[in-house]
Amino acid sequence: MAEAMEPREDRMDECVVLFCCVEKLDEKNPSHVVAHAKANIIDRLSKLKVNRVLIYPYAHLTSTLGSPECALSILQNLEDELRSSRIEVKRAPFGWYKEFEIRGKGHPLADLSMTICPYEGWECDFRCPHCKNPIKEADLESSSTSDTRTPPEQGIDL
Repeated sequence: MAEAMEPREDRMDECVVLFCCVEKLDEKNPSHVVAHAKANIIDRLSKLKVNRVLIYPYAHLTSTLGSPECALSILQNLEDELRSSRIEVKRAPFGWYKEFEIRGKGHPLADLSMTICPYEGWECDFRCPHCKNPIKEADLESSSTSDTRTPPEQGIDL
């Protein structure tokens, strides 16, 4: 799914680039993911003393992608939430092949990684033996008709 936009060239200097992907697990609680991503991003921006962000959809960060519709919605909501906090935001188009050039500063905080968990702050029943993500047993039962189940030969120890 490619977002409908007119092709154009753009740039953003002196900013933080957020290479983002939305995983299947994020579909369980998209608003929680957006809220916690916003809080984490604002915290890191204040440490860097930067007020400019480029949201860059980058599906290659995971092997458990969420649906394109949910991913686009989460990224658009994150864009809106950051803007509402007076952060200058640009977002690269979703689902497009994009060319980019990037230069990073030689700074200890220049390369950071973060994972936003939809279960953050909750007690989970166990972790997926394949991807190590936290899981609540009730979510497995509610998704029993989906293709995200663990094959019987792998099993899950509770």
